[in-house]
Amino acid sequence: MGKLVRCISHDGTLTVMAINSTDIVNKAVEIHETSAVCSAALGRLITAASLMGSVLKGKDDSITLRLNGGGPSGSVIAVSDSMGNVRGYVGQSVVEIPLNAKGKLDVAGAVGKDGFLTVIKDLGMKEPYVGRTPIVSGEIAEDITAYYSISEQTPTVCALGVLVNPDLTIKAAGGLLIQLLPTAMDDTIDLVEKSIEGLEPISTLIDRGMTPEEICRHALKYFDLEILDGAEPEYKCYCSRERVEAALISTGKEELIDMAKDEKTEVSCQFCDKKYVFTPDDIKNLVKKATK
Repeated sequence: MGKLVRCISHDGTLTVMAINSTDIVNKAVEIHETSAVCSAALGRLITAASLMGSVLKGKDDSITLRLNGGGPSGSVIAVSDSMGNVRGYVGQSVVEIPLNAKGKLDVAGAVGKDGFLTVIKDLGMKEPYVGRTPIVSGEIAEDITAYYSISEQTPTVCALGVLVNPDLTIKAAGGLLIQLLPTAMDDTIDLVEKSIEGLEPISTLIDRGMTPEEICRHALKYFDLEILDGAEPEYKCYCSRERVEAALISTGKEELIDMAKDEKTEVSCQFCDKKYVFTPDDIKNLVKKATK
């Protein structure tokens, strides 16, 4: 279970959120059996999704982040509900590439830089909101910052980090999201820049034992912060047999008839790897439903 906190400055000029997503990312890594660099990429994106999802207003609202940069990892997907509960997957779970020039896991090299970050917000309206921005660096945090600047015109600072142990478990993971409110003036921006100058990686702060609240106050040491709310998000998949049946029905009657010829049809959830098995009789029943 993760720990997330959201704060606002006393003068009402900015909000800041921080999350310890170590347990969440560990669960994702356990499910998808990712290599180190893929763990870092997936971990960063689901951390960002949890932060972004936690501010959604409606109980059934959700946000989907899709990063497709043409790299060897393929697309990286993360989905969060309004409580910050998140799930995700990476197209290729095992990618082995050299470390980057800084001696760190080369997330940008795995994800690629030739593509887009797509943000889909399902807010219960007739059509979801879709924002699409070019990938800036492939390091993910910078891409989230660019999305907010271009698509939502919200000045934002995003920091994401994942420390991977030699045994491929997650040592520390987390994120920070600072956003200026319309009341912010130039002096607020200057003070934010002064505050975050030289800020250590978020994963380092978490590994040091700092809580999300302490990280917020540490990152914005020149601001007086008030806690707005908190949450304990987790890696959570909402798949069910009923949803899989609906997906199979949507493939059409002819496709289902072909499936019914097989000894069994097995469908795996991309997010949690749970397997659903359908016998020929099960498929024939779905054919009947598809023709109604």
